[in-house]
Amino acid sequence: MNLSSRTSRTLAIAFTTLTTLGIAAGARAVRAAEEVPVTPVTKPAPAKPTLAETFRLRMHHLHTGEDIDVAYKSDGEYDLGGIAKLNHFLRDHRTQNTADYDPREFDLLHALLVKLGKPNATIDIVCGYRTPWSNNFLRTRSSSTGVAEHSQHMLSKAIDIRIPGVSTLALRNAALSLGMGGVGYYPTSQFVHVDVGPVRQWQFGGRSLQTASRKHSHRNRRA
Repeated sequence: MNLSSRTSRTLAIAFTTLTTLGIAAGARAVRAAEEVPVTPVTKPAPAKPTLAETFRLRMHHLHTGEDIDVAYKSDGEYDLGGIAKLNHFLRDHRTQNTADYDPREFDLLHALLVKLGKPNATIDIVCGYRTPWSNNFLRTRSSSTGVAEHSQHMLSKAIDIRIPGVSTLALRNAALSLGMGGVGYYPTSQFVHVDVGPVRQWQFGGRSLQTASRKHSHRNRRA
């Protein structure tokens, strides 16, 4: 073998070796690249808007002449300051005693206004909290007063109300539809009793709705 052949063979072997080394190095680089964990880039989810729902009550007390406009609940939590203001506003106006109202009574009033489509209306307060003394005074001043001996007023669970622009009958019907407690209909005195005691209903004074309905049907038959 001459020098030229040996040189060519040496160069070929060297080229093959370098090529093999290069391929191996490239493969290792690819494997290394594949083994490096890649953290995906994700866009942060947009924050969901939160609607702060605030419940307000506006009232006018027919005996004290006082007015109140107070937020008593926000984001599902009762505002203790607002509740305290309502407790004072609804105090027994005869004795000035206050009591802690069941806050569900305020929810009932709010739901009633919404039901009537008057969420911003002012509620006229005929009677709020009553002490046992005051309740007995009202109950015994005549032979028939419509005041219960064990009134829910004494438990700070009842309020007698009117809503200007709403008939007593419409107010009573709306309260009944809620099914949130007791509803007393006083058409002669023109107010509705609403409480968060057991669900029940009654009427005091005036012509009963059943009697009125029967008379109306009788007139129609005669006609």
